[in-house]
Amino acid sequence: MSRYVRSSAAQAPTEATRSGPGVRARIGSALCGLVLTLGHLVTAYLLLLAYLARPAGPWDSETVAHSNFAAGFALAVSVVLGLLTWGFVKAGWVRAWWFVVAAGFAVAALLRLTLLVPKL
Repeated sequence: MSRYVRSSAAQAPTEATRSGPGVRARIGSALCGLVLTLGHLVTAYLLLLAYLARPAGPWDSETVAHSNFAAGFALAVSVVLGLLTWGFVKAGWVRAWWFVVAAGFAVAALLRLTLLVPKL
């Protein structure tokens, strides 16, 4: 008759378990967070430019056009970041609250393009 004996001593982690999925997931999360943060900073800058644009008078249609361009580009960037966020959340690298940032910037850009357009 044979008897199986289990070792109760904890084994030291090998190199394969140290660099396993936990470390890779953290690195992936950090990189995804960095990409999203940089993208949101670009969007925030574009929205800042769009909201700070004030025409000098009724003849200054160029400022209104620049404001609309900045807001439209901010909307496009926020849509791309929303799609990136969807992919990152689906992969499990970031949490779903990142959608709130992209949606907030998209709403701010839409408001600037529709209701809050600078008047000439």
